[in-house]
Amino acid sequence: MGTGWSLRAVSPPAGTAAGVQDALNRIVAQMSQWDTGSDISRFNRAAPGQWQLLPAEFTTVLAAALDVAEESGGAFDPAIGALSELWGFGAAGSRETAPGEADIVAARVDAGRIEFDALGLRARRTGWAQLDFSGIAKGYGVDLAAEWLLARGARNFLIEVGGEFRGHGLKPDGQPWWIDLEVPPGVMMTPIRAALHELSVATSGDYRRWFAADGRRYSHSLDPRTGRPIENNVRSVTVLHPRCMLADAWATALTVLGPEEGIALADAHALAAHMVAGGEEHMSAAMRAMMD
Repeated sequence: MGTGWSLRAVSPPAGTAAGVQDALNRIVAQMSQWDTGSDISRFNRAAPGQWQLLPAEFTTVLAAALDVAEESGGAFDPAIGALSELWGFGAAGSRETAPGEADIVAARVDAGRIEFDALGLRARRTGWAQLDFSGIAKGYGVDLAAEWLLARGARNFLIEVGGEFRGHGLKPDGQPWWIDLEVPPGVMMTPIRAALHELSVATSGDYRRWFAADGRRYSHSLDPRTGRPIENNVRSVTVLHPRCMLADAWATALTVLGPEEGIALADAHALAAHMVAGGEEHMSAAMRAMMD
């Protein structure tokens, strides 16, 4: 995943470090487009129309990704792989110039080209498309590690992978696991402190990956509907949710949608969301309720 992980736990079970690392290794082996032998790379190389049997974890993420794609009107889309590569944010590496219009149009395909058979644990491409789980897999890695801990009796812990967190229970002093929500660099804003009690948090930010060309700055946050980096002045979106996988995916979707549409959609789905756009804070109703 190109990042690290950390864990704070009360009375962790034996073999915790190895167990958490194994869970994260499974995510990489299944969902990393940087690994040519991964399940997602194999899926993306398969001929359209050819069913691919997939691991249970992979199908869990694919099902969630397709759901968020539909509910967000395509603002989140797991079939964004070709666009990610085209703009230099994929396994092929960075670029120094923006791609041409014809290439953008050709790469702009959507999740409608992915057919998923949940009962059969299989999926196929009905046309040319490339899966990319970058906006959801890290969050699922947090969930998978947390579920490993819970299954072995751990009840009080805070697990973090690359800045995404999930907390359970309490610290030894009876306090919850407090986390300051991430503030974009250069923004003068007091961080919001959240208690992660059976709760996860994920943040999407335009400051994490980008490139500059011809006097313009291109964010890694791509709008699948236009095929281009976002231009809505959104600096960051943080979502709190019981499942880190969904916090991750929804943070990506709301980043693309922007303040008006994004907060309206968060309210429609009762999501606790915090957005920084144009130097201003925007909060969903569920987020405001948490702060009362």
